[in-house]
Formats: sequence, structure tokens, C-alpha cells
Amino acid sequence: MSGPFLMEFYSPACPATAGAAGPFGATGRRGLPLRPTRRAALLAGLGLILAPPARAAEALRLVLATATPGGGFPAFGETFAGAIAAADPALTVERRATGGSSENVGLLRAGRVDLGLVQGEYAYPALAEGGGLTVLAPMYPTPGLFVVPAGSAIGSVADLRGRRVVLGTHKSGLTVMGRSALGASGLDPERDISPILLDRAGDGPTLVREGRADALWGGGLDWPGFRALASDPGGARFFGPSEAGIARLAQPGAATRRLTVPAGSFAGQAEPIETVGSWSFVLARPGLDEEMAYRVVSALARTDLTTARPRNLVGLVPADRVNPGTVRVLREAGVTLR
Repeated sequence: MSGPFLMEFYSPACPATAGAAGPFGATGRRGLPLRPTRRAALLAGLGLILAPPARAAEALRLVLATATPGGGFPAFGETFAGAIAAADPALTVERRATGGSSENVGLLRAGRVDLGLVQGEYAYPALAEGGGLTVLAPMYPTPGLFVVPAGSAIGSVADLRGRRVVLGTHKSGLTVMGRSALGASGLDPERDISPILLDRAGDGPTLVREGRADALWGGGLDWPGFRALASDPGGARFFGPSEAGIARLAQPGAATRRLTVPAGSFAGQAEPIETVGSWSFVLARPGLDEEMAYRVVSALARTDLTTARPRNLVGLVPADRVNPGTVRVLREAGVTLR
């Protein structure tokens, strides 16, 4: 992410040596608390100095629900799992392909996965309903955009009337956002366009290339569908909802916010694009052990996933909807949620 999508990110330093007092307090390797052995206590009582022995971190495995292949969630899930493993090699995040945000909320509620990636349009209502779901970490802000081939006559939402528009997969939060963008801009997403829903997010660009769809809706500067069409020989053109639609969708308290896509974010994009978007989150299932959550978030805070740093939750979600393990990491880093 670049430009207005970047927030103030915080990266706690990893302790340089076992037992160093870092942002998370006295720790051993991997950020785990050290417990003195009986021998260490005896030698300490005799006034001798003994370096604490290195201790392997306890192996831990969690299951993360992502989405259908070809979309942004599987790409993020792969990056997330790899970064966590690099920060804490004994911590394994197993990815599970799903139908997307809606299904992930159900899997979390049923305790069939430990973590799930959820778009803001689904996350905020699910958190408001209660039931024990919590936010483990932010993912990234997702600016929603329509994309068409550069040579298309379509240049705005109004031009989509009567056209075939790929809105996303059946259970994706992006699909919900796309319908909202159309509705707020004056088009009925069921009657004024021919909506196309997918089983696999990665199929959208192919439909546009083959002329079986006129436009594609998606979200995120690094979204695979956007990258695919922007890299085509003829190029692509991007646009957001109407200005009136943006104003309706970005009202105070709404899940979506006004976002600006900087010029040059895509090949051939000479001007910034005004649109709306929302944050996506890593949600935790009800009853996820606080120590497990704390260990995942502690590892995450040591990665280079800048948009997923726990500090970015400040102002995004109510404090009582944040996982206790995450709150603990933030508190130790001197960050207070509100």
C-alpha cells in the first residue's frame, strides 16, 4: 500500500538476546517468558551469574480460513502464514480455502477454524451481534473500484446501466460493497445491470478479456484481478462510485470510508481516483485461548506486514471487540485502544 492508505505503523523490536527486556517484557527466544530452573535459582542464591538456557518454543498450530483461489484473501493468507512462521518457527498457520467472508464468519462461530479473514462489510455486523467473535488483527484497507478494458466506452458507474458486471463471489464482502457502490450511485444492482457472481474470484479477469463481462468490481491496490487486467497489452481503466454515492457510503459510523487511490497506482493511471473502501480483519473464534492469540500477535508485531500491525486497530473497532491477547500486546507496547 502507498500514499493515503499508509497509517502510522508500529514495529516492536525483537529482543536481541534471551532474557532481554523488550517491549513485551522479560522474554526468552520467540518472545516466550522465561522460568528459572531450580539449578538457576540455587546458583543465583550463591551469587553466581548464570545465563538462562535457550528453550525451544512450544509447537502451536492454528487454522486460518481465507477464500476462493485467485482473490486477495488467499494471497494475504499465504503472506500472513509465512511471516508468522518466520517470526516464530514453532507457530504454524494452516490455510483453508473457503467461500469468503460470509462463510468464514460461520466457520468461526462454529469453532471449525481458529482464525478467519473477513471483509469489513461482514466483520462489523458480526462483531455487533456478539457471540464471542473478536478482532485479532487488521489486514489492510480495501479501496473498491470498477475496472474495464482501456478501450471500453464505459467511464463511470452511470455507463454500467444495462451492462454485464462481475461483482465477485457469492459470499464475498467485496460483492456486498460492490452492490452498495452501485445502489448509492443510483443503479439497482439486480435490475439496472446484469450481475455476474463467481464460484472462483480468479475467473473475473478472464470473463472481461473474453468479452463475456463488460466490467469487473474488486478491491485493493494489489488485488490479483486488478493486477491481471492492468497488465494486459491494451491496459485497463479504473473508476469508483459517483461523488454522490461516495458521500452516501462514507457517512460517519459507516463501515466504508472515503479513500483516494493515488495517481500511478496502476499502469496508465494519470489521475487519482476517489472511491470508498473498508478495512478487512483477521477475526478469532469464540474462546480462542488468550495465550495463543497473544503469541500470534506478538509474532505479527515483529513482521514487516505494516498494514497488519496491531496498532492500526486504534480507531477502527471498539476496544471491547478486540481479542484480549491483542489488547495485551498493545498495552505492553504503550498503546491504548478507544
